[in-house]
Amino acid sequence: MSVHKPLPHDSGPLHVTGQARYIDDIPVPAGTLHLAFGLSTVARGRITALDLASVRAASGVVAVLTADDLPFANDVSPSIHDEPLLSDGTVHYVGQPIFLVVASSHHAARRAARLAEISYEAETPILTVDDALAAGSYFEDGPRTWTKGDADTALTSATHRLQGRLEMGGQEHFYLEGQAALALPQEGGDMVVHSSTQHPTEIQHKVAEALGVPMNAVRVEARRMGGGFGGKESQGNALACACAIAARATGRACKMRYDRDDDMVITGKRHDFRIDYDVGFDDEGRITGITFEQFTRGGWALDLTIPVADRAMLHADNAYLLDHVRITSHRLKTNTQSATAYRGFGGPQGVLGIERVMDHIAHYLGRDALSVRQTNFYAPMADVRAGKVTNNTTPYGMEVRDFLLHEMTERLVAQSDYSARCVEIAEWNDANPLMKRGIAYSPVKFGISFTLTHLNQAGALVHVYQDGSIHLNHGGTEMGQGLFQKVAQVAASRFSVDPSLVKITATDTAKVPNTSATAASSGSDLNGMAAKIACDTIRDRMAEALAALHQTTADKVQFSDGRVQIGRESMSFAEAAATCYQNRVSLSATGFYKTPDLSWDRIAGHGRPFFYFAHGAAITEVVVDTLTGENRILRADILHDVGKSLNPALDIGQVEGAYVQGAGWLTTEELVWDDAGRLRTHAPSTYKIPACSDRPREFNVALWDGENPEATIYRSKAVGEPPFMLGISAYLALSNAATACGPNYPDLRAPATAENLLAAIKRARG
Repeated sequence: MSVHKPLPHDSGPLHVTGQARYIDDIPVPAGTLHLAFGLSTVARGRITALDLASVRAASGVVAVLTADDLPFANDVSPSIHDEPLLSDGTVHYVGQPIFLVVASSHHAARRAARLAEISYEAETPILTVDDALAAGSYFEDGPRTWTKGDADTALTSATHRLQGRLEMGGQEHFYLEGQAALALPQEGGDMVVHSSTQHPTEIQHKVAEALGVPMNAVRVEARRMGGGFGGKESQGNALACACAIAARATGRACKMRYDRDDDMVITGKRHDFRIDYDVGFDDEGRITGITFEQFTRGGWALDLTIPVADRAMLHADNAYLLDHVRITSHRLKTNTQSATAYRGFGGPQGVLGIERVMDHIAHYLGRDALSVRQTNFYAPMADVRAGKVTNNTTPYGMEVRDFLLHEMTERLVAQSDYSARCVEIAEWNDANPLMKRGIAYSPVKFGISFTLTHLNQAGALVHVYQDGSIHLNHGGTEMGQGLFQKVAQVAASRFSVDPSLVKITATDTAKVPNTSATAASSGSDLNGMAAKIACDTIRDRMAEALAALHQTTADKVQFSDGRVQIGRESMSFAEAAATCYQNRVSLSATGFYKTPDLSWDRIAGHGRPFFYFAHGAAITEVVVDTLTGENRILRADILHDVGKSLNPALDIGQVEGAYVQGAGWLTTEELVWDDAGRLRTHAPSTYKIPACSDRPREFNVALWDGENPEATIYRSKAVGEPPFMLGISAYLALSNAATACGPNYPDLRAPATAENLLAAIKRARG
């Protein structure tokens, strides 16, 4: 069986040799044109004059388009049609596209776009949470509230009570390959679009709207992305639509690629959050009642703010049983980039909120933070199955039936020598007045499924050729995570052949229609199952045909190790395929899968939005220079639950990368806007993602040896998003180091930059 084996990434050799083809590597026809947007320099206002004469006269410029020149829909929104491709006369953030330059080269288009003379009637922008609250600037009608139990009564009667506020920043995706698209006009008004996108069907839909044609006139292809992390779920719409419109207008191929600076200024980021909490608890640290008030800046257009904010609410409990809880979410409209999907999709923000509460309780009681967390865990699986616990439910009413963190934590604590290290670190801190070390544990329980239920579906198309080679296409996209390799292993396992016989081709809306985005950690779950169903259909046809030829029954036909056994007869899989072809057996099939047992009412905040939970735990040790705030991650120990792994090598790589990216979000990555709404951290020189030197000096990652109790593909679990939250342990460890500087709670802001660490140390000292 090919699954469960640590096979290398299918594109690994292509990446190393430079043969892997991205949008910017695709050979283009002679005369291909290049595009660039002219951008707003004002965060909020109305355009009073737009002089594009210098732009049109610039060298290499072929055409300049404004909103009035668009033939049909001026909209690239993934949700409620509130995001025009080009400004309709009003501007809502610095970096909003106002006009489109079509030129003979990439640089000619960019240079020309800067020559416009634009006058504005500027208005005071809404930039902060407080600005939005004061203006009543909301998406939807106002805040959303979900409840379980009676939080107010529980707080009033609590033995202890704390209030606090946590502010956490957003995050730039910083994919290696920027946003890019290429449109090739076809006969009869059809259009082929190559896009660096996680959601080819949405690109197809938006391009069709922009051109005024049905979706069957647009074909979108995506072979691979150089990273996505959610930033290519909706943000590629503008480039694809612009290219298609220009290609239709000129009759020539059109290409668009954002430079890094433009990419960061134009596109959305992770939502930043402010979370206010009020918590009641007993002497052991057990939470008896809690309220959360979550505030997030959604930016100027809705994009995906509603489901992101919903998922933050859904993960406000993380790993902890909360009997009396109220969660209120404010989705605020501001004059900044429209915040969008990012790995975890709001889950990390919700998880960080409750983890901060656990740390605050532990400091208040003078107890070990790990023990406080264990005290609040959901009940063990054994107790639930034995009927000893009847209310092991989330704040949204879903029963937790597969909680693993009791056992996982015990193993991780033992393997990492946590207790002894805590003692050693305390002694070291007592002896070192300038350098302080910190250590912290954090868990994650992450729900897997799209919360918009109808997105939990996938399709696949499989062909077996007469030489025994296999062609596989599915709706998932490859962004470096190894999805194609995993699905190929599934297909190879269904036919019991070597994975080298399976070729997965570029994701193509003409082969598999109506696909969901590769997001929500669902890629392998959905597309793996769809591929399995298609393969099984073909395999069963082959078995029936071969059985009839050998005068036996289909159950006597076995596929094993590249061969097919029919009773006492044996042939290679290639021979079996040729035999079936010669006997006119269809060797092509589609597969369709929809996730079962989902039921979710987002307005009431009640139901079963997730098929299952994935779990993980991390312990991180850091050291901080208390004079400068400079810090290092010394060691990280991780134990992560991926069920029965489809590919352990790929999964461990995902865990390692997710941890580092999560730690980056909460340590070095800081987005800064000035008072005029201009993003000041818009290039690698001003925005610091983690580098090789920022990874833990000692990095121990292991996978939990279990399998998914739910009937997922080969009993595996998703791995894309859940381990991102393990990086929270780095932030908590830095807070723990600051705590060693004095008696007060340090109230460390996120990200824990050197400046914020120094401020926390000052607060700890009092």
